[in-house]
Amino acid sequence: MTDTRRTIHLAVYDTLADWETGHTTAHLAQAGFTVRTVGPTTGPVTTMGGLRVLPDLALADLRPEDSGLLVLPGAGLWDTGDTLAPFARAARGFLDAGVPVAAICGATAGLAREGLLDDRAHTSAVSFYLAATGYRGGDRYVDADAVTDGDLITAGPTEPVAFAREVFARLGVYEGEKLDAWYRLFHDSDLAAYEILTAGS
Repeated sequence: MTDTRRTIHLAVYDTLADWETGHTTAHLAQAGFTVRTVGPTTGPVTTMGGLRVLPDLALADLRPEDSGLLVLPGAGLWDTGDTLAPFARAARGFLDAGVPVAAICGATAGLAREGLLDDRAHTSAVSFYLAATGYRGGDRYVDADAVTDGDLITAGPTEPVAFAREVFARLGVYEGEKLDAWYRLFHDSDLAAYEILTAGS
């Protein structure tokens, strides 16, 4: 039987910001997680960098009980209409079911419009970016590289490494000294952290 907690779902859609989730998905895969892509349909999507991705499944077929985490990358489409609103609604379903959601960059605005940031600590690119959505969670905004509040992780577009760090902490991939070492290695190019990270492996 498949352990659904070891299956990670990565949302993919046109104009997806390629750089924002690479650390997260690559290191989760190396840690033994299965990463499956979820598109609006199973038709191909094209990222901001021009890569064509063929989703593993359509959003309509995504169920929280089949997943250990939903990752929502940023994309230009988050700010140009309601095209990606169904992904924010899916995030609500995940959070209601107690399954973690990790959103970065423009996806945080989508969650704000859905009302998911009104009562949770969160971050994004800048506070006024989210304020423009008209959401009611401004007093819960945290000026930090990435924020975890229960099952919700948020980060701004310049913090893909901090975003991954929070995901790894939430899923128990790395903890304590090793989590800190991973972050220092990939964020600060601290080669001394490599020895800590690989100790005992």
